[in-house]
Amino acid sequence: MQKSLQTQAGAGAAPPGRRFLLKGGIAATGATLLGAAAARAAAQPDAPPAAPPADPDWSRSLGPGVDDRPYGQPSHFEKDVIRRNVPWLTAGTQSSVSFTPLQHQDGIITANGLFFERYHAGRPTVDPAQHRLMIHGMVDRPLLLDIEDLRRFPSESRIHFIECPANGGMEWRGAQLNSLQFTHGMIGCAEWTGVRLSTLFGETGIKPGAAWVLAEGADGAHMDRSIPLAKCLDDCMVIYGQNGEALRPEQGYPMRLLVPGWQGNINVKWLRRLQIGTQPWFTREETAQYTESMPDGMARAFTWAIYAKSVVTFPCPERPMKGAGLYEIRGLAWSGNGRISRVDISTDGGITWRPATLQPPVLSKALTRFTAEWRWDGKPAMVQSRAVDETGFVQPTIAQLRAIRGTSPIYNNNSIQTWQVKADGSVFNVQLS
Repeated sequence: MQKSLQTQAGAGAAPPGRRFLLKGGIAATGATLLGAAAARAAAQPDAPPAAPPADPDWSRSLGPGVDDRPYGQPSHFEKDVIRRNVPWLTAGTQSSVSFTPLQHQDGIITANGLFFERYHAGRPTVDPAQHRLMIHGMVDRPLLLDIEDLRRFPSESRIHFIECPANGGMEWRGAQLNSLQFTHGMIGCAEWTGVRLSTLFGETGIKPGAAWVLAEGADGAHMDRSIPLAKCLDDCMVIYGQNGEALRPEQGYPMRLLVPGWQGNINVKWLRRLQIGTQPWFTREETAQYTESMPDGMARAFTWAIYAKSVVTFPCPERPMKGAGLYEIRGLAWSGNGRISRVDISTDGGITWRPATLQPPVLSKALTRFTAEWRWDGKPAMVQSRAVDETGFVQPTIAQLRAIRGTSPIYNNNSIQTWQVKADGSVFNVQLS
């Protein structure tokens, strides 16, 4: 079947220059040889240097002491590794999103300062001394907990991703933004520390007939979602720690809900209330919002799980290639249904595939890093990745998704991403159909 191409032009930043390692010493009698080598290097700008560079200033002086930066900060040479937003995406920043720079994420853990943000009424400043979590409804013993009460309970630390269901939503109608950060950056993965909901509900007791839980946040929107009680008792947690420190304000300080593998909006931040009942509450966020439009005009509600998905993070528009040669294709894969079992790589737009290497650890409902060697011949290429999870679910193409759901949805786009690599090494966001 012949494939058509849809593309959005744009240019990425050039990768760092080459580095060379020189072995062996330089004898005094080698001055003539060094002079000749320098002349050859001048005639060939891309040739390796003739000698190691002189010691730079930073290796010949004392640096600042340990009290210079009480809270660690990235190097100022990494100043461009930041969250970014799309100004025209929403009416204002208080109900908007900033995107994780996945093109710079080397492992599976997203740094706290780079973890994507999503707000419905801006970021509240919550005083932990005044904040309370209420657990009530169909319980035997209602609870009112502050953060210190929560920290008394048995705790766990687990690594999971959180992904906004609108991640990739701008791509349903076609390739829109020439950027990995903007097409896939509404995701992050962290080590979360907190208390299992099953532990808290064990303290309250649950009355017969209870089947649903309403989770509500303390932000200006009082963001709330209905969650089946069975899921809450399975693996949900109330979180107070992220990657070894307290939650950041943008991630729900002082406490948030963690619903592993399910849409990000269900992981309610600034959690203040858990009400147990017999049926869902059908709130605004699960009726007017976060439903999936279908071609027949109907909408699917309560589509919680994140299905298998992957993306190549190098090469990508922000990180183009520089000349033919040996490269390592790198990427991330994830599934809300468990572990990633396989990732396949294609460099010809899906005509042929070969398996990538999954880098440990491979965890359930967490980002998984994959790599594959690629000797690029300098010719145009179409780079793709395709994830398969432990349930056997195979990541679909955008054409397969559109055949079922049309082009009007916003949520749950887990289609295969195609990066077009041109002969000059630049990379573009395209769609094949």
